[in-house]
Amino acid sequence: MDATRLHDCARERAAELPASTAGFPFGPDHEVHKVCGKVFLLMTELAGEPVATLKADPEDSEFLRGAHPDITPGYHMNKRHWITVRPGGQVDEQLLRDLVTESYLLVVEKVPRAQRPVDPASFGRD
Repeated sequence: MDATRLHDCARERAAELPASTAGFPFGPDHEVHKVCGKVFLLMTELAGEPVATLKADPEDSEFLRGAHPDITPGYHMNKRHWITVRPGGQVDEQLLRDLVTESYLLVVEKVPRAQRPVDPASFGRD
């Protein structure tokens, strides 16, 4: 994926997800997407390059980092539970959309059942 599409693609997918909100709580250079008040996507630039940081299952995170040189441990986050996606490699728009969705669902799983905007076990599987 090229640098010009990384943030746009991640932002578009995040906006499609139920109860997703966006803001800039850490300043104008750090776009944050949340569900039920919990972060699932952070976007910023590192050395002039756009990056997206997402929550990931630890096993999936390890696999993704091994399979894609443009996926690294989460920048300024728990390296086991977060990944950072950089442009220019093999990550295409569909994979990025899937990673945003998975990050969202991992966060929703931790929200009390009565407050969940979707059922994480069945969302997107219809």
